[in-house]
Amino acid sequence: MALTRDFKETVQARAQADPAFRVGLLTEAAECLLTDEVDVAKTLLRDYVNATIGFQALAVLTGKKPASLMRMLGDKGNPSLENIAKVIDTLRRHEGVELHVSAA
Repeated sequence: MALTRDFKETVQARAQADPAFRVGLLTEAAECLLTDEVDVAKTLLRDYVNATIGFQALAVLTGKKPASLMRMLGDKGNPSLENIAKVIDTLRRHEGVELHVSAA
C-alpha cells in the first residue's frame, strides 16, 4: 500500500519540529537493521533524509550520487553494508547523536 501525501507531509512536519522524533527515526532504523528488518530500516532512513538533510546534501557528505542513494533506500534497493553504514554514520553526525548497541 502506497503512503499518502498527507502521511508523508505529516512525518516531514513532525521531523522538522521535533528533534526527539528525528533521533527516534535513526535509532529505530539502526535497530531494524540489527533485527533483519532491512525494508523497514530503509523506509525510516528515507523518511529521515526527505524530512531533514535531503538527498542532494547527503550525496555531498557521503561522496555518492543522489540517484544512487535514492535507489539504495528505495523499495527494491539492496545497499551494501559499507554503503548503509556510511549513510547511517553521516545522518547521525548530521543529527549530532551517538548510537550505541546494548544487549538485553
